[in-house]
Amino acid sequence: MALIMTNWFLGTIGFSYKDWDGAFYPTGTPARSYLAHYSTIFNAVEIDSTFYGTPPADRVRQWGTSVPQYFKFCVKTPRQITHELRLVNAIVPMQNFLETISLLDDKLGAILIQLPPSFTAAQFDTVAAFLSNLPAGPQYAIEFRHESWFTGETTTMLKAHNICWASTDYLDLPKQIAPITDFLYVRWLGRHGQFEYKNKEQLDVTPQLEWWWAYLHPQQTRMQTIYGFFNNDYAGHSPGTCNRFKTIAGLPATYPELPRQGRLF
Repeated sequence: MALIMTNWFLGTIGFSYKDWDGAFYPTGTPARSYLAHYSTIFNAVEIDSTFYGTPPADRVRQWGTSVPQYFKFCVKTPRQITHELRLVNAIVPMQNFLETISLLDDKLGAILIQLPPSFTAAQFDTVAAFLSNLPAGPQYAIEFRHESWFTGETTTMLKAHNICWASTDYLDLPKQIAPITDFLYVRWLGRHGQFEYKNKEQLDVTPQLEWWWAYLHPQQTRMQTIYGFFNNDYAGHSPGTCNRFKTIAGLPATYPELPRQGRLF
């Protein structure tokens, strides 16, 4: 059996942060140039802004033309679908969202369906119905934020619909890797709002990243793709944490050409 060569797409959750001016982006870089600069460092980004609503088509096209061909965008499903409609009568809004976001063409990675913490396994049938009606084509990953979902029944449901179970490092949720599809989706989140500024790493999360690498490394023989995204709340500065993980994993790390800061740890 031929060995699978895993494609790693690693980056950050969002790319437009004022605190990154001078720390990741050259000082004074205009916001319209952020994405193009970002794509010289990382080959993927998770778009958080789509959570607040479907973006205009022109903006999606602009994203696509701002990055190299190999770049991937993973996008969050709008909260109207996951948090307001709570997946009920939500397929039409989902289809409309996908129609717009599909303008990214080959640069579209996975669609993230993030459920709220109040969404428990009591809504199992609701989730199953929604997943069974998703349009074919895109890769989908779902993130559960209530412990009641962490059962074998959930795994069986996701396998039936070929949906990735997103892995998260977030508060007290179980940390797990569920190899259901031919790709993985990992999110390093951290506690919201624990850092006032996001311009440098403020926690040494090396032990946590080494733990994740120990579990991800064996998956390379069976996964076509591994998406992984870091939040500023995880250690204080997600670009630095992403490169820290890449170094641990033996993947090429690219750093912005800025005056180098002293070592933190």
